[in-house]
Parts: sequence; structure tokens; C-alpha cells
Amino acid sequence: MDVSDARTGSSLMDSKCSSARHRMDAGSITSSKRPQDDEGTKMTKCSRMKRIFGFELSDFSSWHQFVCLLNRPADPASLGVFRFLFGLLMLIDIPQERGLSHLDYRFLDGLEVCRFPLFNFLQPLPLDWMYLLYVVMLLGALGIMLGFCYRFSCLLFTCPYWYVFFLDKTSWNNHSYLYGLIGFQFTLVDANRYWSIDGLLNSKKRNVHVPLWNYTVLRMQIFIVYFIAGLKKLDADWVEGYSMGNLAHHWLFDPFKLILSEEMTSLLVIHGCGLILDLTAGYLLFFDATRPVALVFVSYFHCMNSQLFSIGMFSYTMLSTSLLFCYPDWPRRVLVKFPAFLRGLLPTTEPPLHSETCVYDSCTDPEPQKKKETHGKPLQLRQKLGAIFTVLYILEQFFLPYSHFITQGYNTWTNGLYGYSWDMMVHSRSHQHIKITYKDRLTGQIGYLNPGVFTQSRRWKDHADMLKQYATCLNKVLLNYNISDAEIYFDIWASINDRFQQRIFDPRVDVVRAEWSPFRKTSWLMPLLVDLSPWRLKFLEIEDTLDNQTEVVFIADFPGLHLENFVSEDLGNTSVQVLQGEVVVEIQNSKNYSLKEGDKMQLPAGDYHKVYTVSETPSCYMYIYVNTTDVALEHNFTKLHELREKIKNGTETEPLPPELQPLVTGSIDDVNLTDPVVRAFLHRQKKIEEIQKKRNATLLERFARFSVKKYYLFRRSFLMTSIALRNLVMGRPPLEQLADEVAWANKKPDDTAGSAVEKAENETPHSEL
Repeated sequence: MDVSDARTGSSLMDSKCSSARHRMDAGSITSSKRPQDDEGTKMTKCSRMKRIFGFELSDFSSWHQFVCLLNRPADPASLGVFRFLFGLLMLIDIPQERGLSHLDYRFLDGLEVCRFPLFNFLQPLPLDWMYLLYVVMLLGALGIMLGFCYRFSCLLFTCPYWYVFFLDKTSWNNHSYLYGLIGFQFTLVDANRYWSIDGLLNSKKRNVHVPLWNYTVLRMQIFIVYFIAGLKKLDADWVEGYSMGNLAHHWLFDPFKLILSEEMTSLLVIHGCGLILDLTAGYLLFFDATRPVALVFVSYFHCMNSQLFSIGMFSYTMLSTSLLFCYPDWPRRVLVKFPAFLRGLLPTTEPPLHSETCVYDSCTDPEPQKKKETHGKPLQLRQKLGAIFTVLYILEQFFLPYSHFITQGYNTWTNGLYGYSWDMMVHSRSHQHIKITYKDRLTGQIGYLNPGVFTQSRRWKDHADMLKQYATCLNKVLLNYNISDAEIYFDIWASINDRFQQRIFDPRVDVVRAEWSPFRKTSWLMPLLVDLSPWRLKFLEIEDTLDNQTEVVFIADFPGLHLENFVSEDLGNTSVQVLQGEVVVEIQNSKNYSLKEGDKMQLPAGDYHKVYTVSETPSCYMYIYVNTTDVALEHNFTKLHELREKIKNGTETEPLPPELQPLVTGSIDDVNLTDPVVRAFLHRQKKIEEIQKKRNATLLERFARFSVKKYYLFRRSFLMTSIALRNLVMGRPPLEQLADEVAWANKKPDDTAGSAVEKAENETPHSEL
């Protein structure tokens, strides 16, 4: 991209560097014609720093110079294209990840459910009004895309967005937070100066320069997303390859596994390359020499993420942000290559015009006749405020990911909730055991609750603030079940990044009455046993010695506590072995057994037992077990599969008993299907066939399936929204009519309704990024 091309706009460099490749700027060089000797003279004055970075140190010599720098004119074209793409992506995102398609499941009136807002006074509106709120958000996103009533549209989108965001902490993730930030930035920048309806209606907003800080805040926001994510990945767990150890199984990494083992693919490609890309992407996108390479790798990275994770429009949003780092006039130079008969339908390729919001000098003003009016004028208040906002916003965004020393109450084993930390995929968790115990303070009655009862998410189990909200809610809900002023105890076991399974919170603490503050450490949080992290290498050695039918669970517990467990009849060969410390195993209706490091004992099936940690340091032990029922079932499945193959091949000569006759037809609706093993076998075979059919589908078939799935998702969003708006305007109809309308909205094609695979795909999980 040679800047000697006839481009307009401005950059952090002025036109004195018309042949230089520039960076942090927002534009290109004004194409006014000057004598050749003047150009040569100005080029010799252009410093190396200005050619590389687009500014001189003198631009920071005073506040006045700095404000002038941030308000230099920039081409609005790239900003306008990004505005259009962001609005379009949000229109697609709202029915999907924002939840419009299943809003009635979340906010049904009268639903007895515990919620987790950021502030306890926040409550959802009645269902029909929630639909109206989402309509307002949709109209805002549409207005942003079209650039119509732009500032008002930004408010219509951003205000409902943050309300819905704060309403449910369980759905928080990094990219949802990013969307809200971009929406907020759009309310302040002039992104409607190009390719907008506002520009068509108002000549003052049509194809005019925007201040450089409009680009600076957006570019720095994306830089922070990459760079802080890279800094967070310097965590030892990520560097050593424990954070995403299972991701290498995905087919996307098959090309790498042609030359690397699965373990090395995980360590080098997923963790190593992920770390390097996040640390360097922001820098490489800034500079002209490295930008083409950065665009290739960043695009490949986001395209992979779109297939690996359920993250909605995040990958496509990040792809669109990459265009912000290119020259701001890139849309004009692309559009000018289109045939002349199409240009009337496309955005203008004419140079941008003078803007009152920018600071010009004698070389950057596209309209020299206005020199006397604009040059040398004192800075306007809005120009100073734009510079102040830019500085404060960037500093705040660098500070927030490391502000957890202030909001200590939200810290558990990791700092804070997912969102503003940008610690994407650094921590993976698995949960082995969750027990909720209640005690009636009036009668002393003790009982147990199913984990997650009265909630729509299980993310509460990892965060002290949500656990406190959940316990408080359960205390109120249980009053409806004649349980007075209940005490609530949680015993939650989890492993983070393949460590030992251990308790997160003290199971002896009544969480209803436990103290919690956003600004103080949670006293009932159990520490992560990081000193035991080296055991993870030993875990691999132990697992390698086991056969495919044997499972192992590694447990670590604190002195003075015990684990109560039940060995199912299915687990006919279960033993416990101590790896470190000392424990006492108490068998129900039997004597106690003391075990030290290296000791092992068999556990009886069908009984409860307790494992007490009696050593002064945390104990470590492992359960080794074989699910004998599963082994026997798999053995029967193998025999049935062989028999079915013989039937298909015609090699089976013996007559089949009636209970095996369904193997001939393979139908699970056969009236003779009475044997539960045969029924389970046929169900599994049908599921396997569906999965194989899906994997072997052609590109056209996959696109058709994807299109049908999205059609019914958007169809339901539209129909349920229409029903809600009708209810607000005309009142709710009789219950029977309403039920019929909802049933019609829920209609799905027959081929996907019965497919277990499609049902799983139709769920809308919230990914923790």
C-alpha cells in the first residue's frame, strides 16, 4: 500500500510523510497537488519515528499537542464498515447467544428459580416486557448497522444489553463483555460518517473526517483483548499444557498430528502457538510490514475457534475488528475496483470532506479555502473531552484485568468472574461430587437437595458470590416446603487443570449466614492445593498402567475433614489407595481401617463409607474401580453386534428367539422388542448411525442442515416475540390459544426432532471464555 496513491484522510503522520508507511494513525494522505520540490523537501524532514509510528515525540510535549494529535482528521470509511458489520453480527447474536430464541424458558412468569444478578436489586421484567426489551435491543442493532438515528440507536442497543448482561452472572464471558464495550464506544465515536442513512439525510454527516481518537479507542480495545489474554496465558498451567489438554482430540488438529504426537500437538500447537499469537497479534496488526502476516494467522485462529467452541458471533466479530488496523481508506480502494455500473449502489469512493470535530493544519485540510476559518482556532471542548476519554478509557481497560485486589470477594481459585479479565480458556474444571445439605433450624430436620435445584445454570458452584446468592434464595424457597429458616451447606469437589479433586468451599459453614463482601476475601473458601500440582505427572503414569475398563479418581482433602461416599453395586471392584498422608476409612456397620502412604484396601459395594484425613497435612488418595455392569453390557453389545452382522451377511443359520427378532429389522418400535439389552443396543446403534451420517455428510448437506437449524431458531424468536407484543397490545388470549401458538412456534422438522445429536446441538450452552 504505497501512500503515494491518491488517498485522502489523515494519519498520526501529516502529509509531510507522504511516502512513508505509517501506523497508529487512522488514515492516509491528502491528495492535494503540490510542487515536486516541496514534496521532496518535506520528505527529508520526515523522521524515522514518524515513518514507523506516525507521530513525533513532540506530539507529546504538551497537552495541547497531544489533543491535536488525537483529533487529527481520519478517513471514516473503515470505521463505517466496521459499524455495519458489528450491527449485523449483533442482529444475528441477539436471537442466539443473547437468548431471544429461548427467552420464555429463562424468564417465564411465576417461575420458581434462583437468579444471579450482579446487584441483588436487579430483577427481570415480566416475560412480555422482556420480549419488548429485546425488540428495543434489536432495533438498536439494526440502527447501528444502517447508521440511522445513530447515537439514539447506540443507546437503544447498549442500555438493554448491559441490563441483560448484569441480570445473569452465570452467562458472563469475555466476548459478551466485549460486545457491551464496543456498543458503549460506538455511542461516543462518529461511526455514522460513512455508509449510513444519517449521511444521506444530513450533508454535515456525509463522508466527513472523524477524529483520530475514534480509531484509537477501538484499536487499543482489541489490542488489550489480545495482549492481556496473552499475559494471562503466561500462567504455568497454560505453559505446561494443562489448560486445554483434551482439545487436541478435535479433527481440526489432525493435520498437525501427522507429524506430532497428540501430546506435543496440545503442548506446542494449542498452548504454545496460542500464547505467542495472543502476545504478538496486537503488535503485528499495528505495523504495516507485519500486518499481512498477522491478518493471515489471526483469521486462521478465529476460524478455528468458530469450529472448536460454542462462542456465537465472537470469532466473526474479531475477524471484523482486524479490518480496523488496515488503512482507514481501504474500503474506497476496494470499491473503486468495482465496475462503474455498480458504484451507484455502493458507498462513495470520493475523498472525505472537512469536519468541524477535527483539528487540521495547512497540509491536512481537504478544503484549503477554510484555512482562515479553522487553522489556528483554539481547541474545542469536545476535542479536549475526546482526548480525556481516550486516555482514561485505555488506562481503565489496562487496569481492570488486574483489579482483583479490590474486588476480592469475587476471587476463588481464579481471580474474579469471567468477563473483564480476558483469561480466555486458561482454566478448565471438572466436578466429581456436589452435595447440598439443609437443616431446619426449628425442628433440626436434615435433608439433601439435588445439585442445581431451582436454578437454570450450574455455574454457581465455582463462585462464592453466586453460592451466597443461591443459599439465600434456597432459604426463602424452602419456606414453601415447610422448612423454616434453613441452614444450607455445600460440599463441592472440583479439579482445576487436571489437579486432584478437592473441596472448593468449607462444608462446615452455613452459607446462608456466612459473611461475604465484594471487597474482602471469602473466609469459607478452601485454598487450592497448588503444592500438589507436580502429582499430575504421576497421574499420567498411573493411568498408563490401567486397562481400558478401569477408572481412577484422584482425591485430596484437608486435615480434620472427611469424604462420605457410596459405592454402587455396579462398581464391583472398588479400592482406595493412599498416595500421601494418613486416612481412616470407616465402613458402615463395620470397623475402621487406618491407611498410610502406599496402603490399599478393597471397599464393599452397596455400602456407604467415610474417609477421614487424620494427618497434619492434606491427604492424597485415589479410588480405582471397574464398572462391572458396564463391562458386562459392553460384552453383550459386542455379541449382539456380531450376531447382527451375521444376519446381514446371511451366515447365521440358527433360528433366532423372539426377543432377538428386532435385530433383523433394526427398528426400536418393534412389538417384539422386550429385552432391555437388545433395546439399549438398538438405541445405541441408531445413535452411532446418526453420528456417522452427520460426519460423512457432504458440504451441501451440512449447509442445508445448518440452514434448517438456524431457520427454526430465528422462526421461534420471531413468533414468540410477536406473541408477546400482541399480548402487550391486546392482552393475553385464553390459555388454550396461547398453548397452541407456543406449540406452533416450537415446531421443528421431523428429521431433527427425533435425533439425539440434533437435540444436543439445539441446546444453547454458555461457554466460559
